Amino acid sequence: MNGDFVFIDQFVPGIRWDAKYATWDNFTGKPVDGYVANRIVGTRELCAALERARVEAAALGFGLLLWDGYRPQRAVDRFLSWSKLPEDGRTKLRHYPNIERAEMFERGYVAAQSGHSRGSTVDLTLFHLATGELAPMGGDHDLMDSLSHHGAEGISAVEAGNRRDLCSIMGASGFTSYECEWWHYTLKDEPYPDTYFDFPIT
Repeated sequence: MNGDFVFIDQFVPGIRWDAKYATWDNFTGKPVDGYVANRIVGTRELCAALERARVEAAALGFGLLLWDGYRPQRAVDRFLSWSKLPEDGRTKLRHYPNIERAEMFERGYVAAQSGHSRGSTVDLTLFHLATGELAPMGGDHDLMDSLSHHGAEGISAVEAGNRRDLCSIMGASGFTSYECEWWHYTLKDEPYPDTYFDFPIT
């Protein structure tokens, strides 16, 4: 692993994670190339910012649950090859109910070069510190639909409020949001803005 990259759980105490692409619970329906271990990796700068976010979240009664961080380029390449396979319907209803696979790239939900591969982008959500339960957000991780956009209509007031809280927490901690995905945040001053890494997560 690159010397500036670390396992986030070792540097941000109390953070939870569920590395979706290391499991069968993702839009491809199987573990993705490059995700050998169910751990979340990122730059040291990312960890410092996530620690600030953890403190901000705790002040509101929330903890942070990470779904993804650094993403090897080989995983992104796998997404592209998967998008060209015949539709089997296994994950469509949950992850892309209103579009076809190829449209994921056209609509900006998946990119041929992902900011995740630079090591300072995370997918995450909030959970209640008091109960451990996930905060309702009005759609799950990698729901590739307009419902996942910031400011989306069709979600409850509680869900919209939780999204705003997450956005406020991350913004105050040095991150920028992505319009199409309420869970996706990138460090403003990322250390490798032009480098796309491909080492596996082991």
